[in-house]
Amino acid sequence: MKKLLIATTALVATAGMASADITISGHAAAGIYSGLGNADGVAKNVAGVSSKDLIKLKANGTIEAVTDAVAKSIATGETILSGTDGIAANTAAVAETFSGDGVYSNAGVDFTMTGATDNGISFSASVNIDAGTEIDSGDFELDGKDGGTAGLGSVSMTGSFGTVTFDDGGIDNLYNGDYTSADVSYSTTVGAISLSVAHDTAGVAQANSMSAAYSASGMAFTLAASEDTNGTSASLSVAYALNDSVSVTGKTDQVADAESVQTITASTTLNGVSVALSSANNSTWDVDLGYTAGAYALTYGVDETDGWTATATSALGGGATFAAGVDSNDSMYAGVSFAF
Repeated sequence: MKKLLIATTALVATAGMASADITISGHAAAGIYSGLGNADGVAKNVAGVSSKDLIKLKANGTIEAVTDAVAKSIATGETILSGTDGIAANTAAVAETFSGDGVYSNAGVDFTMTGATDNGISFSASVNIDAGTEIDSGDFELDGKDGGTAGLGSVSMTGSFGTVTFDDGGIDNLYNGDYTSADVSYSTTVGAISLSVAHDTAGVAQANSMSAAYSASGMAFTLAASEDTNGTSASLSVAYALNDSVSVTGKTDQVADAESVQTITASTTLNGVSVALSSANNSTWDVDLGYTAGAYALTYGVDETDGWTATATSALGGGATFAAGVDSNDSMYAGVSFAF
């Protein structure tokens, strides 16, 4: 019956078009958790905290730096002063709250619709329905309950002119994913250069952004920039593959009205073992280790604050995956996810 319904819908949709298709996929997850960070317990403003302490607090999840002044202090090494740089007077770092023990379970259905006009312009749209309690395993955070309502994803059109995407408040900033999301984007290729721009129709700060990428002879160049409240923030990275298993990346990041931060990263993979080392001129560094053997994968990461994370995953077959993780905050999760 389901196949008949999809086929009937596709038949109606193809009138006046070259082709049309509707696909349905599903996902689900369930497991246990303990001590995950509560997103609503994170501080929004901090003042009177040195950048060194701020970096440590942000890295171990005690606070989240979300203001321009906070970002500047990390980049320049300056102390955040109460009542300056957009920080309200008498504000202070607020400790993040952590969850107790619990169980999470969630499920969702995704509808993807694609088609093409007679003159060769392809288009797509998506709708998703999610319900249940969700966790963010990457950030060791408890996302909480999903509303269980249908959400409209992006609508895009692609042709010889490039790709135009519409998604009200759903397009990530091309310079920094933590910046404000945009509403419409355009991407195209000019010769060997890939270009993208994202625009917020309401003119919200930190929303408009752009990126450009170019690759040649084993080197990849990426430039990204975004409007900021105090000017323009931009980053330039250069990646070079020394061979099939070793690569080096250099990046310079200039936050508006702040000193630039230079970062060097080297990574290698050999016989299932991966190592990535990263160091920046603002006294921050990261070491990430990984091991893969068949369907099993292990990761471990540590940084200059002694904050660490460890994860393990295993493909169970049939679209099922087991995943577990612990970190230096005594947070943990373990469960199984499914793809249908």
